[in-house]
Amino acid sequence: MTHYVAIVEEAGPDTAVGVWFPDLPGCFSGGDDLDQALHNAPEAVALYAEALAEDGRAMPPARTLTELKRDPEVARDIAAHMVALVPAPIPADAA
Repeated sequence: MTHYVAIVEEAGPDTAVGVWFPDLPGCFSGGDDLDQALHNAPEAVALYAEALAEDGRAMPPARTLTELKRDPEVARDIAAHMVALVPAPIPADAA
């Protein structure tokens, strides 16, 4: 199963937790706390995949954490924040 690396940003107890995906431009999620943010993340990826499919586009390939650490545009965020793996939705034609 494919997984996308999510960057999880916690700014403090009085702010929402944000989740975004380096390989999925414009895909983000969040929650009032860490548990809620991680719970919501797979739905954000599924909605992103659905929007791409409606436009006739495929999901971008998922890079590994090692590959993302080598990307200077992402490496700083990985070093500064927590990361999580979020499963990619299974395409309807593969189910």
